[in-house]
Amino acid sequence: MSALIDGALWPYLLVVLAGFLPTEVWRSLAVVLARNLDEESEWLIYVRAVATAIVAGVVARLVLVPGGDLVTVPLGVRLAAVAVGLGFYFFVRKSLLLAVIAGEAVLIAGAWWYAAH
Repeated sequence: MSALIDGALWPYLLVVLAGFLPTEVWRSLAVVLARNLDEESEWLIYVRAVATAIVAGVVARLVLVPGGDLVTVPLGVRLAAVAVGLGFYFFVRKSLLLAVIAGEAVLIAGAWWYAAH
């Protein structure tokens, strides 16, 4: 165990102990408790609405007031990435994974093209 802490693996141990395990307990508890919930209850509709609003706010902040390297990507490219992501979500089987991949591809391609020209 001492070699693990002294060596190059200590950051991974820290991630598992401080990041993964504490949240995994709550995830497991949520799975057990959620089995008997009615998906159409007013509370769960409210929770979904709040979660959606939070995600929309984070995306809007990233697009309109970016930080880090995203500042170098023009607003038009960021807006196009969001539009393509939304388009893929609504027109391609409502797949969140495909929507994120498509939006990210547009963002990366636009940033690359803008940096090259």
